[in-house]
Amino acid sequence: MGRGGASKDRSEGPERKCIATGEVQPKFGLIRFVVGPDDQIVPDIAGKLPGRGIWVAADRLALQKAVDKKLFAKAARQAVQVPEGFADLVEALLVRRVVDLLSLSRKSGHAVAGYEKVKDWLIKEEAQVLIQAIDGSGRGKSKLSTPHFGTYIGWLTAGELGLAFGRQTVIHAALASGGLTSRVVEEAQRLKGLRRNDGGDARLKG
Repeated sequence: MGRGGASKDRSEGPERKCIATGEVQPKFGLIRFVVGPDDQIVPDIAGKLPGRGIWVAADRLALQKAVDKKLFAKAARQAVQVPEGFADLVEALLVRRVVDLLSLSRKSGHAVAGYEKVKDWLIKEEAQVLIQAIDGSGRGKSKLSTPHFGTYIGWLTAGELGLAFGRQTVIHAALASGGLTSRVVEEAQRLKGLRRNDGGDARLKG
């Protein structure tokens, strides 16, 4: 795998249908929503809230389509309330989830930050995932390469990475295999689809 991130051949696991695209795909490529007690649509990032799930692809355009065309109400078969700036809210929740998972990975010894530590892990082939801040220096980032058959995450900011590692900012980080690494990669992929400036394509129908 290269800098595109995780493999797209992810056919295992339960599948759900996106209300915006009409496509059926594995659950980890979508975001679950439920109707709260006040009839408000609530993002269920962890997929654990009670209630009937409503699924949308982890893509900003798909989510915006679901909001604009009132597809949540149609799926819920009732009138619902969608908060203002909903896509930004979902993005912020995904950022928090990725940061929390990275923090747990750091505490368990499966993640390091800092150019020299990351370089050392890459040389020793201990790194499975290379993470670099989107707002870091391009020249500095180009000195480190994604692990062979590994994954690259490059759409978190230096400030967001800093929160995960207990610093003000972090430019370079790496994850070893095992632990929460696969979950970090999956959640980061969902976040990538919600990032406002990601530029990923969205295949919307209708």
